[in-house]
Amino acid sequence: MKKLLLLALGAVGAVVAAKKSQEAKHEQALWAEATDSVKRS
Repeated sequence: MKKLLLLALGAVGAVVAAKKSQEAKHEQALWAEATDSVKRS
């Protein structure tokens, strides 16, 4: 029973970490777009 609980906690932790990583990438993309240098011709 303890092994199953640890496995479930590990899976939840992995999902939370993956979601946080995806949100950080999205935030970085937004900042990159907002601070992108504008080339004028």
